[in-house]
Amino acid sequence: MLTGEEIREKPEVKQNKIAHKEFLRIKKLLKNIEKNDDLYGVVINRYCLLYAECFEFEQKREKMFEQLCDLQEKENELIEHEEMTLKEFYGMENSMQKNLIALDRQVQSKRKMLLEIEKENIMTIASALRSVPKKTEKKKNPLMEALNGS
Repeated sequence: MLTGEEIREKPEVKQNKIAHKEFLRIKKLLKNIEKNDDLYGVVINRYCLLYAECFEFEQKREKMFEQLCDLQEKENELIEHEEMTLKEFYGMENSMQKNLIALDRQVQSKRKMLLEIEKENIMTIASALRSVPKKTEKKKNPLMEALNGS
C-alpha cells in the first residue's frame, strides 16, 4: 500500500527552521527502514510543524520562568525603592505564574499530539514492535517425528 513516491516537504515546513530540520531527520530515518513514502507525507509534515511549535512554546515558557525568577529576586529592591507597591508586585507575580501555567498547558497539549502521531507512525518502540510481522513456529507432529526416527 505504498505510492512509490518519496516523501515531500510542505512549504510551511521548509520555511520553519526547526520543522525543516526535524523533517530532514525523520525523512532519513524513514528511508533507512524503507518507509520514506509520500503516503506518510501529510502526517510527517504535520508532526514536524507540531514539533517546532512545541519547541517554541518551551522556549517561551523558559523565558517567562527566567523573568519570574528575576522579578522574585528583585522583590525587596522594587518595594524598598517604591517602584512598585506590594499589591502591584504580587499582582504581577501572579499574572506571570498564570502565564507560565498557560504555556505549560499548551506544551503538554502539543506533546500529546506528537505522541499520538509517533504511536501511529512507527516512531515509538511499541508501535514499531506492533508493525513487525510475527513469525509463527510450525507445530511439530509427534507421530511424523516418530515415523521419521527423529
